[in-house]
Amino acid sequence: MCGRFVAATPPDELAKYFDAALSEQLKDDGEESEPNYNAAPTHDIYGIVDTPRGRELQVFRWGLIPVWAKDAKIGSKMINARAETLTTKNAFKPAFQRRRVLVPIDGFYEWKKQPGSKTKQPMFIHRLDGEPLAIAGLWESWHDPTEADPQRRVHSATLITVAANETMEPVHDRMPAILPPSAWDDWLNPANDDLASLGQLLVPAPNRLLTMHPVSTAVNSVRSNSAELIEPVDVSSGAESGSDSVADAGSLESP
Repeated sequence: MCGRFVAATPPDELAKYFDAALSEQLKDDGEESEPNYNAAPTHDIYGIVDTPRGRELQVFRWGLIPVWAKDAKIGSKMINARAETLTTKNAFKPAFQRRRVLVPIDGFYEWKKQPGSKTKQPMFIHRLDGEPLAIAGLWESWHDPTEADPQRRVHSATLITVAANETMEPVHDRMPAILPPSAWDDWLNPANDDLASLGQLLVPAPNRLLTMHPVSTAVNSVRSNSAELIEPVDVSSGAESGSDSVADAGSLESP
């Protein structure tokens, strides 16, 4: 948790919302960027970092690849990082100290257990006011040891999770760490090495921030990617409940 999310807001609108500039890559490719209604591990995602030029919206691969990794496969197991263990896990502590990112999303999916059933119902969780969510994350710059050019690097990111608030508890015991605007500067500042105070920013979101509704089980397949995925569905008949195998695969979290 979180293993799937929606990133449909165009990069130029995100940059404006977060008072950030577009990276050179996004300046070149921004017009070709397609909304992603079913972002999954290893997909390219947006992230906001603090640079010497100010805040910048960049592109990252979802799934943190530590600098010591021998290949990129490990990233698929590091799509999430628990806030409680950021200072004790070798894969996350260096990034927590120096490479923090905000991942802007429009909402995320989670699969809710159905009473008396082995199936789970996909839910779309988003802000009540429809504004983007700023998820606390970490990023790394990794060089593939089989790559001859040392300048070619993979920038990857992970989303931090915290204990669920009262809104999320009926669905899952974890939720993404959502940061308010008042915390953005402190979180992004690479010179801020006060890990204790940074850790205090990673708390469950206010109970009234989020809302949710059931959506089609079409979201279970990463091949599905359209605006219809976030539309509410009627589950009174139970017809929209999907298999829990997909939900479990979409909720990987590093211990």
